[in-house]
Amino acid sequence: MSADGQRVRKPRADVQRNRAALLETAQRHFLRYGVGTSLEAVAKDAGVGPGTLYRHFPTREALLAAVLQTRSEELVARQANISQLRDATEALEQWLRAMEDYFSAFSGLPEPLMAAARAQEPDNPLTVPCDILITATDTYVRAAQLAGHVRASVKGYDLFLAAVSVAWIRGTGATDAESVDRLRALIASGYRERGDRA
Repeated sequence: MSADGQRVRKPRADVQRNRAALLETAQRHFLRYGVGTSLEAVAKDAGVGPGTLYRHFPTREALLAAVLQTRSEELVARQANISQLRDATEALEQWLRAMEDYFSAFSGLPEPLMAAARAQEPDNPLTVPCDILITATDTYVRAAQLAGHVRASVKGYDLFLAAVSVAWIRGTGATDAESVDRLRALIASGYRERGDRA
């Protein structure tokens, strides 16, 4: 029953199966081919027609947001561990690394996330996940600012974009782990207070 006393119908079993099959198949395709994979191929491999896919997920962004939701458990677990840290700067750095890893899940993922964060379109299904991550980043930034380790002008949005950018660079395969570490150090030297820079 809903809040107004109306009986709420559960989705039919075949509808639930189709949605689950689409999410599982889309995740496999995103892992193998990146976020630009053919949606028609996803539907075919899931054993449904394109119309069924688009009824469940009207846009590529809707499908991507749903797949990311199924993969968010690891990020949530890492955030819970990070929130236990006493050192606010270490917590911020670990959160940025956790976001990098999350954004690196699929080839090409950083681009639609950055576009959603920049455009802030309410009808883009990726806008809400980005807003949640930006708000979480802002919380870590403010804690590190209160501890005197991060410049007052820095915003969570800035470091969200930094993490997306590093994930994009990682995804190109054009650099090695040492170069990525140097890039992280350069970014950190930009957001830390002068006396706190590595």
